[in-house]
Amino acid sequence: MSDLLERLRGRGWRLTSQRRVVAEVLDGDHVHLTADEVHSRAVERLPEISRATVYNTLGELVCLGEVLEVATDGRAKRYDPNAHRPHQHLVCSGCGAIRDVHPQGDPLAGLPQGERFGFVLSGAEITYRGLCPECADRG
Repeated sequence: MSDLLERLRGRGWRLTSQRRVVAEVLDGDHVHLTADEVHSRAVERLPEISRATVYNTLGELVCLGEVLEVATDGRAKRYDPNAHRPHQHLVCSGCGAIRDVHPQGDPLAGLPQGERFGFVLSGAEITYRGLCPECADRG
């Protein structure tokens, strides 16, 4: 389970009922929802929450560094609350499902010095692709 709500409280971020509901919807392991999915789930908990409030709250959470914005292959952006634990993503090429994965080793070490072109590396984003079990069974 992610600790998004706990992190936000620790920052002193004002948790209005709308912000709290968005954070609750995002909280959990392997949560990679689109803004529309966040809105749909938030409305179930707080019927009066607007789409604009959800989008604004997601933008604030990304700016705070508490949620990652994940974009894959031209699909809708997804929001990942696992912003403080190093991980990579495994994406289904069929349905677009995303899972957090934790490969061993330093991903920065995989890029040889000759391929760095003088860059001082600060991070790496690696996306693994394949078919989830459901899509693989259909194919």
